[in-house]
Amino acid sequence: TIRLLLVFVACKRKGGRVVQARACTASQETMPMPNLPLRISLFLLAALLLGNCATRFDIGAAEYHVTPQQAANNIGLVQNKTIAWGGIIVVAKNLASQTQLEILSYPLDKNGRPEREAKAGGRFLALHPGYLELANYAEGRLVTMTGTASETRAGSVGEAHYVYPVLAVKTLFL
Repeated sequence: TIRLLLVFVACKRKGGRVVQARACTASQETMPMPNLPLRISLFLLAALLLGNCATRFDIGAAEYHVTPQQAANNIGLVQNKTIAWGGIIVVAKNLASQTQLEILSYPLDKNGRPEREAKAGGRFLALHPGYLELANYAEGRLVTMTGTASETRAGSVGEAHYVYPVLAVKTLFL
């Protein structure tokens, strides 16, 4: 007698109907045993590679809990402290010796990136020493930066009067 150790049905489908079906014994066909350590290693490698896609911006010990709107109302909260702010570039322009970015701020996540789904925290002006290529720092791009804020400037958003805190940029992440 042929002892049936393992029965499996192999089906090949074409257009939803069975084209071939057969049963076999373990002695006729064997299913390969998965190489478990190899699969675990591949899974861990994939997880590490995908985890590195979300690079953490190094904002160091910079203060990031005070919003630009709060700073505009009381510059003393951040005055001459290293702070980290981020958001979306609204306007960028090259000046004689520096580049000015107007940023609509958003809170930073644990990786130092702006959280666009969160409520905006006001606008600020970022002054970066030297020239930045405006094609890279175009309207709508997300940025994170660290620096010091020591003043505010009056300006406007549309026809509305607006007070901007001014950040002297030390580091800039695109």
